Amino acid sequence: MNRKNMKITLIATIIAMSLGMLNWTAFGGTPPQVGEVFPDITLPIPENDADKAYLGIKGGDSFTIPQIKARVVIIEIFSMYCPYCQREAPKVNQLYSLIDNDPVLRDKIKMLGIGAGNSPFEVGVFKGKYNVPFPLISDGDFTLYKRIGEVRTPYFFGVRINDDGTHQVFYSKLGEFGGPEEFLKSMVQLSGLK
Repeated sequence: MNRKNMKITLIATIIAMSLGMLNWTAFGGTPPQVGEVFPDITLPIPENDADKAYLGIKGGDSFTIPQIKARVVIIEIFSMYCPYCQREAPKVNQLYSLIDNDPVLRDKIKMLGIGAGNSPFEVGVFKGKYNVPFPLISDGDFTLYKRIGEVRTPYFFGVRINDDGTHQVFYSKLGEFGGPEEFLKSMVQLSGLK
């Protein structure tokens, strides 16, 4: 093999390896699956008193998922820049309203959004633009995102909080969830609430 062919082969190998790493990064790792324990993540306490009251969090600078006063937590991983998240926002808000207007489910199911790579300002813009009624947490440095498998957005987790303080995934899915009514029925059934 002459010197020119070796150079071309080396460049092709470097490009192929770079694309492989880029592809892995773009599509993320492995998120927790149904039946697995949701990763122990520490979240900053929301500044908004209404968000703190909704989650049932009191005092401190941070909280964990099992500290939320609910039996089930629906977690949406979103990005302000994700067009699918933007399109899904009205349906996610409808889901929140269905839960909040149900006197039985209101205290059993809570919702939480995590803005992957979004600063507090970006999360605030998303919350305001789409009138999101539930707490959204900033993850500007991707710390939480990495802990949950570097998922694409929107990604939805259903997490059941057990009596012993553990928390287990009963739903783990990328993309749109369909109609809010059907999704809520699915969450109730899969979580074992009814």
